[in-house]
Amino acid sequence: MYLWMKALHLVAMVTWFAALFYLPRLYVYHAQARDRGEQQAIDHFLVMERKLYRGIMTPSMIAVLLFGGAMLALNPAWLSQGWLHAKLALVVLLVAYHHVCLIYLKQFAAARCTRGHVFFRWFNELPVIALLLIIFLAVMKPF
Repeated sequence: MYLWMKALHLVAMVTWFAALFYLPRLYVYHAQARDRGEQQAIDHFLVMERKLYRGIMTPSMIAVLLFGGAMLALNPAWLSQGWLHAKLALVVLLVAYHHVCLIYLKQFAAARCTRGHVFFRWFNELPVIALLLIIFLAVMKPF
């Protein structure tokens, strides 16, 4: 049972991270289209952003949390290990990042987002850092 939970957790994690990487990249292009006044492109980005967030990103996040929780239920001793505390703290930050993406999604939809494409290029790097740290923590279990 544990290996099934682990495999499903990893599949959901890969899908969630793909969306966490792609949505802010769409925001980069959306901000550029907004700055150039390209309404057709803006409308296209709005649809893509909404479908990615609602159809892929959020279900993937939920699956990551459910399968991760199931693995913890099967191995409650992990809760006493420092590496898991650090990993879970990063997951909490990723969930917050996920919800900040929703804030920007709503701002773009209401034509109220004032952030530029350079901001979103930097914003797009945050999940990369989290991914690296989470993978190293899960594999190396340093503490």
